[in-house]
Amino acid sequence: MARRALPATTAVLTATAALLLTACGGSGGSASSDAIKGPGKGQGSPPAPASASASSGPERPEITITDSFRLTFENWTSSDRGEQAVLTDAREELRAGYAAIIENDPDSEAVAFYDTEGVLGQTKEWIKSYTDKNLTVIGKLPAFDPKVTLAPNGRGASLSYCTDETDAKTRNRKTGKVEGNPAGTNPYVRYSVSLTKNAQGVWQNSSLHGERGGCSR
Repeated sequence: MARRALPATTAVLTATAALLLTACGGSGGSASSDAIKGPGKGQGSPPAPASASASSGPERPEITITDSFRLTFENWTSSDRGEQAVLTDAREELRAGYAAIIENDPDSEAVAFYDTEGVLGQTKEWIKSYTDKNLTVIGKLPAFDPKVTLAPNGRGASLSYCTDETDAKTRNRKTGKVEGNPAGTNPYVRYSVSLTKNAQGVWQNSSLHGERGGCSR
């Protein structure tokens, strides 16, 4: 497994492509692509601002995802401020990656903002596994069951979470052809992420591993 997973038809074309990741979008009564569901909160609850991940530091990039792709984050909240900072920046890194696919922009500055140099190349290859084939992402991708562990020194953290790719699909920009996962593909993927807090106070992805079938609802 490499990075995030999208329909396995795409994964066959590149060893570094994984299935759809938690994503969101939507309009009307549906949850927006930025929605975060926490304890006691409905789908319509607005997301915490990206800048909430740190009381000071650089201005976080503004990331927009179209309504055709619903990337949702279920229970990505914590009463611990340190854990919440990790969750917020990790969420934005994921949103930045999908936004880059949708915008056909492998060199996204938002992705570079949330990735260390060591993992940035991997993320770009994952994005290009779609953009090089004229693919974008549509449908729904919930991310759920996040668990954060902070290092004692406060500069490192680990995060695991799951995604459900049941309703995640790709669409060819030229032909309009829509594809999902082949029948029999396990739609659940567990991700394990290492993060490092940089000098500006931003939690950046430093490594990521995905395991298909590693979780369920």
